[in-house]
Amino acid sequence: MPHFTIEYSGNLDRHVDMGAVVELVRKAAVETGIFPLGGIRVRAVRCEHYAIADGRQNYGFLDMVLRLGEGRDLATRKKAGEHIFKALSAYLDPVFANQKFALSFDMQINDKETSWKRNNIHEALKVEALHG
Repeated sequence: MPHFTIEYSGNLDRHVDMGAVVELVRKAAVETGIFPLGGIRVRAVRCEHYAIADGRQNYGFLDMVLRLGEGRDLATRKKAGEHIFKALSAYLDPVFANQKFALSFDMQINDKETSWKRNNIHEALKVEALHG
C-alpha cells in the first residue's frame, strides 16, 4: 500500500495525458515521505459508459481513491492528501479552464485484519539501494 485508482470519463483522453497523470500522482506520493516506495501503485481506468449531472456528454470527471494501510494519524494523512490533490489539481487546471469538469479524491484505510498482500518489490529496492 498505498494503491491509487483513478477512474476517468473517456472524453478526457482528448485533453489529458493519463500516463503523465499516473506518473505525477506517483511522484507526489513519493514526495510526501509517508509511503513505502515499493508499495506505491497508481492505475488509471478509462470509463466508456458514464452519466454526469444533467447528462451532457461534454462534462468530464476524474475520481481518485487511495487505499492505504493503517498506522498514519489524521494530520499526516491530511497533509499527504492535500499535497497529492494540489499537484493533481494544478496539472488539471487547463481542463477546468476549457470544459465542465469534476475532480475528486478520497482516502480509504484498509483494515489489516482483512487485507492480504504478497510483494517482493520492497526487498528488491532494498537490495538495489545497498548494491547500486
